[in-house]
Amino acid sequence: MGTWDIGPFDNDTAADLAGDLDEAALEEREAMIRGVLKRAAGSADFLGIYDGERAVAAAALVVDQHPDGEPACLNDGPSAPLPELPADLRMLAVDALDQVVSDRSELAELWAEAANWSKWRQDITRLRDVLDPPIPPQEEALFEI
Repeated sequence: MGTWDIGPFDNDTAADLAGDLDEAALEEREAMIRGVLKRAAGSADFLGIYDGERAVAAAALVVDQHPDGEPACLNDGPSAPLPELPADLRMLAVDALDQVVSDRSELAELWAEAANWSKWRQDITRLRDVLDPPIPPQEEALFEI
């Protein structure tokens, strides 16, 4: 695993994706991100490590453009500007992230063996929660019926 940290672009595969996006024409970049997310989200069997790493990076790019998102890829992501990504990519990114942390993911298997697994998992959860916020717990009713 060519990983140097837990961030979305802190591995060789995601860095390659950033480079590919930088080299692509502006109008091709959204389709590239969509393709990465679809491949991971649609994985019926086992999600390979490289597809998982690319999916996390692509999801982070979607989070970067979300109104509630914080930049996740300032240092290592693509340096070329991205087009405005359509909102429908948000749920596709959620599905992809769900696959990345599932028991059918090579990336999750490898991180489970690492000392900083919980930090990696928290970062994935943070990305997912921006795209699909958890439902807050219900307060007790003020009036009983």
